[in-house]
Amino acid sequence: MKSFTDIKQSKKLAEILPITSADMWWLYITAQGKHIAMMHEEPDPNYLARMERYGITDAAIPCWSLAALLDNIPQAKLDNLKLWRCCAYYALDWHNSDWYENPVDACFETILKLHEHNIL
Repeated sequence: MKSFTDIKQSKKLAEILPITSADMWWLYITAQGKHIAMMHEEPDPNYLARMERYGITDAAIPCWSLAALLDNIPQAKLDNLKLWRCCAYYALDWHNSDWYENPVDACFETILKLHEHNIL
C-alpha cells in the first residue's frame, strides 16, 4: 500500500501546505540519477548547494506520510469499503474525496478541495 505522497503530489502540496508539516523528503541520488523517498528532518544545506552546482534544482522535495496528511485535514476521517475515501468536517459541512485504492491519494484530493475552498 502507498504510504506517502509521490513526487507529483509532493510538489503540489509544497505549494499549499507549510513545508514544516512534511515528515519526509524525496532526495535526488546522483549515483542512480533518480529520486528516492527518505525519512529526513531536512536535507543538508551543503547537499542542496552541491546539487544546485550540478544544475539539479529539485534535489530535495518535501514529502508527506499518511499521518502527516491527516494532521493537515480538519477533523479528518477515513472510510474504507475496499476503496478509501477521506472526509473533512469544517464549518458544519463535510468535504469528501472520491474513492481511491489507497488512503494517501484520498487525503491528497481532500487537501486540494479544502485549498480550493480557502479552508487551508
